[in-house]
Amino acid sequence: MTKSPGLYEPKKEHKFSFGLWTVGNRGRDPFGDFVREALPPDDIVALLGEVGAWGVNFHDNDLVPIDATVGERNRIVASFRKACERHHVVVPMATVNAFFDPVFRDGAYTSNDPAVRAYALQKVLRAMDLGAELGAKIFVVWSGRDGVETDACRDPLEAIKRYREALNYMARYSADRGYGYKFALEAKPNEPRANIYFPTTGHYLAFINTLDDHERFGVNPEVAHEHMAGLNCTHALALAWDAGKLFHLDLNDQMAGCYDQDFRFGSYNLKSAFFVVKFLEDVGYQGSRHFDAHAYRTEDYEGVKDFARGCMRTYLILKEKARLWKQDKQIQQILREIGTPGAVSPEARSFSRAHAAKLLQHAFDRGALAKKRLPYERLDQLTVDLLLGAH
Repeated sequence: MTKSPGLYEPKKEHKFSFGLWTVGNRGRDPFGDFVREALPPDDIVALLGEVGAWGVNFHDNDLVPIDATVGERNRIVASFRKACERHHVVVPMATVNAFFDPVFRDGAYTSNDPAVRAYALQKVLRAMDLGAELGAKIFVVWSGRDGVETDACRDPLEAIKRYREALNYMARYSADRGYGYKFALEAKPNEPRANIYFPTTGHYLAFINTLDDHERFGVNPEVAHEHMAGLNCTHALALAWDAGKLFHLDLNDQMAGCYDQDFRFGSYNLKSAFFVVKFLEDVGYQGSRHFDAHAYRTEDYEGVKDFARGCMRTYLILKEKARLWKQDKQIQQILREIGTPGAVSPEARSFSRAHAAKLLQHAFDRGALAKKRLPYERLDQLTVDLLLGAH
């Protein structure tokens, strides 16, 4: 099949975005120091414009140093805004760094010290101001040290209460300032060794209903974080979508059983990445396709460009594969067969007293149902063939 020109080239309508912390990552890990020089935020925007990205996201201190004066802050923001305009890059999302500084060694919103909790809240309000100033409509909340290394340090019920109070405050501040933020809560099992509160997307979906303005809160599932917990990211996305809470997402890759790797999207679990893309395209997800990933530590900034292009190209290749999957005659025939009843039976979609009586009286042929062929091996291999270009 001949591919149309530019089929895998990113366009603004694809809404591909990267964080300053992603393409600006300097290749450091727990066992080795930086391998790339720091790249100023304006230069990161230029890089993203060059590779064809639509958006750039940031933590507050990715853009403005934590100890910057008001004057320095304003100069940095003005320059960054001009860089975004010059390179036709928008700011769809902002977040706050409430984990890196030593003041957050016992957490931010759940810290045992009320002064630390108040400082964390001040910091997040200023980050919300910054994001709104640059046009962000999504505010992601990820609390990298709001957890414990020993449960002896804090009553978990008190931690949940403190976290709820902080989120309620954020929502009220956004409403008072007219920012209109939608808050996306990001789960993660650990970072790097403590147990974080709310480690999975499911935890947050349950917790959101206890918030005062729960309609303003959704989730930000991340591929790598779901894999770190040994979970299926497509299932997390589906659960969030079904609840009307898929406000944002992070695309990357990860080996199960390892700490945060943030590999290029689709570089490790290609079939899992395919089903993530297929799901997003099938449901018509309209938000950012945000890549929270890092280039290999072997790369210079030309390699970082290759990494960013690779994230977007892989998504677009898998998007095309998803289109072909839905048109494949063999795959669709199998789907029709497995969706056909194995025997005559009453529909079981909605309850009524009459329906329940009919259902209770029906005699099912368990033997016939058990013998119905479900060719999932064939279906999966056809999927693999398609992904590998052999079908």
